[in-house]
This record gives sequence, C-alpha cells and structure tokens, in this order.
Amino acid sequence: MIDAGELRRRTAELLAAYPPATTDRLDFLRARFDAGLAWVHYPEGLGGLGAPRSLQAVVDEELAAAGAPDNDPRRIGIGLGMAAPTVLRYGTDEQKARFLRPLWTGEEVWCQLFSEPGAGSDLAALGTRAVRDGEDWVVDGQKVWTSSAHLARWAILIARTDPDAPKHAGITYFICDMTDPGVEVRPLRQITGEAEFNEVFLTGVRISDRHRLGEVGDGWRVAQTTLMNERVSIGGMRLPREGGMIGPVAKTWRERPELRTHDLHQRLLKLWVEAEVSRLTAERLRQQLNAGQPGYEGSGMKLAFARLNQEISGLEVELRGEEGLLYDDWTMRRPELVDFTGRDAGYRYLRSKGNSIEGGTSEVLLNIVAERVLGLPAEPRTDKDVPWKDLAR
Repeated sequence: MIDAGELRRRTAELLAAYPPATTDRLDFLRARFDAGLAWVHYPEGLGGLGAPRSLQAVVDEELAAAGAPDNDPRRIGIGLGMAAPTVLRYGTDEQKARFLRPLWTGEEVWCQLFSEPGAGSDLAALGTRAVRDGEDWVVDGQKVWTSSAHLARWAILIARTDPDAPKHAGITYFICDMTDPGVEVRPLRQITGEAEFNEVFLTGVRISDRHRLGEVGDGWRVAQTTLMNERVSIGGMRLPREGGMIGPVAKTWRERPELRTHDLHQRLLKLWVEAEVSRLTAERLRQQLNAGQPGYEGSGMKLAFARLNQEISGLEVELRGEEGLLYDDWTMRRPELVDFTGRDAGYRYLRSKGNSIEGGTSEVLLNIVAERVLGLPAEPRTDKDVPWKDLAR
C-alpha cells in the first residue's frame, strides 16, 4: 500500500535523479510520469501507482517546494480533465499506452468534438455520421464551440453510426487525429474579439477502428464519463479564498473607497458569501471524487460556477462605473487559454457570458440536477424511442 511517506521518498528520488534547475522541462515531466508521480491514483505504468487520489497533494507540494515545472494544466485542461479519464476507463491497453503519457506531459493537446450547430442543447441529436469501411470509419459532419481545436493534435469525437436506432443508442465514440486529411478548423470570433472557440468541418475523415473507444453504438454511455468529468473540472477547480472572479472585485472595493455605495456593499457581501460557499462545496466534491467516479453533483457545481461568474462580473462593471465599460483590446487572437483574472473588468464581463453555454448549458444542467440529484420527475420526452432518422429537424 502506497502511503504519504512512500510518495515523499519516491519524489525525493525523482528530484535527485532529475534536478529541476538543470533538467529540461519536458525530460522532467516524462520522468515524473514514468515514476508514477503524474497522477498517483492511475495504474502503474500509466503515470500512477494505484494510490489513493487524495495523496496527489503530497507529491504536488514536494515538487512545488523544489521548484519543479508543472505540465501547464490550464493549457491542456481538456486532455487532463476529459480525455484522460475516458481513455483510462474505456480504452484498450494499446490506447492507454499510446495516448496518456504525451497527453499528461502536454506534448499533445486535445480538444472535444461533441457539440453541433444543428443539435442545439440536445447533444444526443447529433448528426455527424461515421460509416464503416473495412477497418476504418469514414466521418462527415460539423462540430462547433471547439476550444483549442487550433492547437490540438487529438480530439475526442462522438458520431452517429446507426441512424435507424433511437438518438441515444446509435452513437459511437472515437479518437480523431486533427492532422488527418479532411479535418478543417475555422475560428469563431467571440464577443471578446478573440477566437478561443472554433468550428470544425469533417469531410471524409478516415478513423481506424483501433481508435474507437467503447463498443459500437455505446458512445452515449462513454460520453457520460467525459461530460461528468468535464463539469467537475470546470465547477470544482481548487481555489484559495477570494480566488477566481470574486478576487478582483474585493480588491477594487478595498482600494477604491470612493466607488462604494450601500447597495453595492450589500450585493458584494452576498456574492462573497456565495463564492465562499461554492469554493468549499467544490472542495467537498473533490473529496467525494477521491472515493470513486464523479457523480452528477458536478453538474450543480458547474451551474453555480456560471451563475456566480456572470453576477460577479456584472457587479464589478457597475462598481467601476464609467471605467468598467472600457475594454482594452478587440484584437483578433486565437489564445491558448482563458485568463479571467489576468484581464480587465470588461473582458471578464463579456467572457463570462459563455460560462452558461460551455460545458453544458445551464438549462440542461438544471434538468440533470432536478432529475439525477434531487430525484424529481423527469420531463416528458416523446422522442426517446424514435429512430434518429425519423426525428423532426
């Protein structure tokens, strides 16, 4: 049984063999993965040691104290938070060995090809087709709201393989090489001026059956693993007190007394308390995650994350008055990551509007919380058993 003392010993051995001050960053990250100290709860040989997930903090603290490099988790969040747990759960031994190491080290960036322009919030209504051709699948369709597609080498993709089955039953899950012929990435310029998201067109893209995750037609169940992990990774981020969006507002309040009013004070107090409750609830969710797979509670956390960000950023704009309406830069960029706290109030206000769409719309998450967490009666759904090809579109 691996305990905290054993992890400290192994971490010390890693640091002695690969001193961070003199070792190339990528070489250090590869060595850390091979030593089982990347994500300690993963199996041996796949970056872990089969240890309790809660002990990861022991390794992280030792490495941070030694000045060791990390794998820039914000840049590769889709790979770490969504692709990796799905590959671990449903992938073959060959897939795990091929994809997990370069995913964790950041050598290969991942994106998520789920949402489609014609499906709206109903992901199960997707129309991208994958047709079997020998040992390959030929994929045609369009995806949208794809973060990091302009940087990604690999994508997790769901496509319809049986149009005669009901919409949830005819979907299969694939790993798509974003460098293959037929994959076209186009920027989507947002209200912030940037093109952080993309639309992706797939035309005759050939995917080997070796890159299928799970059974044919079982893609919806595989996708649930991805989606639950996605919502935990978005809504359950570890933050210090006054971390995230509430921090800049509280800082402005303390440093700019001339901006204060009684009404703004009351609203700030309310949101500060809600942000702290959300932070502590996220910590509880992570502790539950240590004991097993993420549950539907992550949907509630992601829902709260979106609402709080939008309310806090709106309060910040009001607090700052005329200067809150200013926006620093409309330059068309394709950024590698979203930096909420490193930009100005105008950026935070505009970018937070997307929080209620990305990672599951707030409307869909309300249904999930109502039905899966609170046990309320499900909404009537007349199309669950109708073949996808017969659905009105």
